[in-house]
Amino acid sequence: MKENPIRSLPGIPVLLACIVGFLVAGYLFKTGIAATDLRLIVAAAVIAVLGLFAVVGLYMVEPNQSAVLSLFGKYVGTAPDNGLRWNNPFYSKRKVSLRVRNFESGKLKVNELEGSPIEIAAVIVWKVVDSAEAVFNVDDYESFVHIQSEAALRAMATSYPYDSDDAGLTSLRSHPVEISHHLQEQLTERLSAAGVDVIEARISHLAYAPEIAQAMLQRQQANAVIAARTRIVAGAVGMVEMALMELQKNGVVDLDEERKANMVSNLLVVLCSERGTQPVVNAGSLY
Repeated sequence: MKENPIRSLPGIPVLLACIVGFLVAGYLFKTGIAATDLRLIVAAAVIAVLGLFAVVGLYMVEPNQSAVLSLFGKYVGTAPDNGLRWNNPFYSKRKVSLRVRNFESGKLKVNELEGSPIEIAAVIVWKVVDSAEAVFNVDDYESFVHIQSEAALRAMATSYPYDSDDAGLTSLRSHPVEISHHLQEQLTERLSAAGVDVIEARISHLAYAPEIAQAMLQRQQANAVIAARTRIVAGAVGMVEMALMELQKNGVVDLDEERKANMVSNLLVVLCSERGTQPVVNAGSLY
């Protein structure tokens, strides 16, 4: 089912013609009653019936709206013109809004890729681009959009971990742009059958489920501490290596292996300590 644009007549001239017809019918009916002329009465009745029949074909189409027309269950076409319009009175007309709409899904509780329960919600921005598909391909396109959006959000959430220590691995928390793009692609694929285009889809709420939130917070803190200490140690080792190379290069002091080990130990303690160190100054011999 694809949309087929159909022309419609301006409704204001038709409405004016109907008003004139009703006035003429009223005049003929009054004249026929006064003159007891059956022909005038019949003519007035015919004109009035034709006017009523023409009025039934009038309908209003607002901006960013279209009217889907069908004749005895068969799709005829879609009238996109705005304002007061007129078509065959036998056509049934269903208005479809083409405006941009959005909604926020409820907070869904799902298990992410690693099996941890999380809460997730998304904001979906969408609009109808094919009125015929929206009306005839699904029973209720608005309900279809809401249900399929939640299904796509669940499927997407189970495909990624909540967080990851690997910078190259996409996760829900650290890669919002990629996640939103993937969610929009899934929604577009699911909703295209209903003539709906997804303009934007983004995560609006993301958190661990309450029952594991505290444990996950401790794990995140532990991972952060480990990552920080790893970086500190790597930097400290580089600084110690540079110091030894500069001392040897400039010939400041000649250190044997034991002295080097002692110096390395002291420098690592100073550089890796979480607090400021209290050095002990040796005023005598190194030994």
